[in-house]
Amino acid sequence: MNQSQGLLLAGRYRLGESIGRGGMGRVWRARDEVLHRSVAVKELTAAQYVQEADRAILLARTHAEARAAARINHPAVVTVHDVLEYDERPWLVMELVEGCSLADAVKERGRVDAVEAARIGLWTLKALRAAHAAGVLHRDVKPGNVLLAKDRRILLTDFGIAAIEGDSTITRTGEVVGSVDYLAPERVSGADPGPASDLWALGATLYTAVEGTSPFRRTSPIGTMQAVVTEEPAPPAHAGVLAPVISALLRKDPAARPTAEEAEHMLAEAAEGRRPDTAQAYVPTQAHATGRH
Repeated sequence: MNQSQGLLLAGRYRLGESIGRGGMGRVWRARDEVLHRSVAVKELTAAQYVQEADRAILLARTHAEARAAARINHPAVVTVHDVLEYDERPWLVMELVEGCSLADAVKERGRVDAVEAARIGLWTLKALRAAHAAGVLHRDVKPGNVLLAKDRRILLTDFGIAAIEGDSTITRTGEVVGSVDYLAPERVSGADPGPASDLWALGATLYTAVEGTSPFRRTSPIGTMQAVVTEEPAPPAHAGVLAPVISALLRKDPAARPTAEEAEHMLAEAAEGRRPDTAQAYVPTQAHATGRH
């Protein structure tokens, strides 16, 4: 399966070993032979299995990802260096992050300590705020897209399905884009996503980090989407100081969620091991809780 190893792309990027793979493609460690530095190269293998017309959409999406990431200048956002086409499929050249994803960490350890999860959430939110300020929605915040570098940096990656305000959307009508477990209720219901939808996904990501399981995962995608819209997650047992923040971010009504600025203050307090007082205002009262069906 490693026939691409050793390949030289665009006369400068030499592929090394494969360091990760997902639904859309594979990530390689590579060497930029012009600038003499290590980079990560994302190969969109999905392009091999789609129709000719869809391939053009995928290529356009890849360029959109590169443009989206290029508009965000923040230390917690993975830098995209280049985008190219080879073997009839798109490839992205990105900053190489030595470390693992939050999804890998949860899989390996079972769950992440609440205060550490708050620190991870804080930097992910800083990345989202920078993206939103640049007019970019991430639309696929999930543990697999949050990278934990060995030097303790936290980076958000894969703006691959990001929608850029003012750009014609590349996603086709009726197509569900993003990981179902982390889709906000308004997106499942077909409404246009906004910055609050990314905050919901962050809340679901943090729940997964501290509990080791996704809050709404059911046996089928349809069941999961139904749970996102109509059910409350089981109260987290290991969230500690993060519990009220997660609860605030997972409010069904996007207007009832904290703003990114408010959420950042809450996460900063939780990252210092303090229970954020402001988050308490978003926690449903017992009267609400018992009135749920």
